[in-house]
Amino acid sequence: MSATRVVLRRAAAVTALTATAVLAAAGAASAHVTVHPESYEKGATDGVLTFRVPNEEDSASTTKVQVFLPTDHPVLGVMVHPQDGWTAKVTTTKLKTPVKTDDGTITEAVSQITWTGGKIGAGEYADFDVAFGELPDDTGELTFKTLQTYSDGKVVRWIEAPSGGEEAENPAPTLKLTAGGEEAPAPAAAKGGDSDTVRTAAADGSDGTARGLGVGGLVVGVLGLAAAVFALVRGRSPKADA
Repeated sequence: MSATRVVLRRAAAVTALTATAVLAAAGAASAHVTVHPESYEKGATDGVLTFRVPNEEDSASTTKVQVFLPTDHPVLGVMVHPQDGWTAKVTTTKLKTPVKTDDGTITEAVSQITWTGGKIGAGEYADFDVAFGELPDDTGELTFKTLQTYSDGKVVRWIEAPSGGEEAENPAPTLKLTAGGEEAPAPAAAKGGDSDTVRTAAADGSDGTARGLGVGGLVVGVLGLAAAVFALVRGRSPKADA
């Protein structure tokens, strides 16, 4: 085998490995259960939280989703949007500390929402919309621990908080609550009438960072291959042979 072919094959192999590794990392980054938008102002009223649940399994479907709402900083006035194919069960809990509002004192709040009866297949995700009447104003974030059950019996527990500044392996969906006037990430785009449908993960544009990493990795790999070819051509030029 000629030296040219050896170098080209090695460069191509490095490019392929680089692209594969980066795309795999991007896929992993987009596979978490998340809440959208990423933030709301403290004490916000009459809004919607969307829990996005991707299916990570190739041979099993997601058949049950349980979202646990905090009761130490309760979300008030929770209502579940109908989801085609899914049945929602809402569980309320008596609050240890009642919440005083303009409409009176609230002694109970929703602590859990469980969706069953539907299916999220491989390479798909589903959005579950939850409306609220009022968010708490006495905390900086809300954590929504989530359990995702698959048709083969596997249960993924999205309940972990970041540790030491590093992202947890199975992070819980977290909503940041900002002070008035504090700049916050832009909310997710408003959804139209198809918000109840299961969408393919490939169509998800919310994870721009992961996709950017994937494209960047591919560019680096291609540039490496081009550099190898250029070096070969330059090395075999008449000037070099002289």
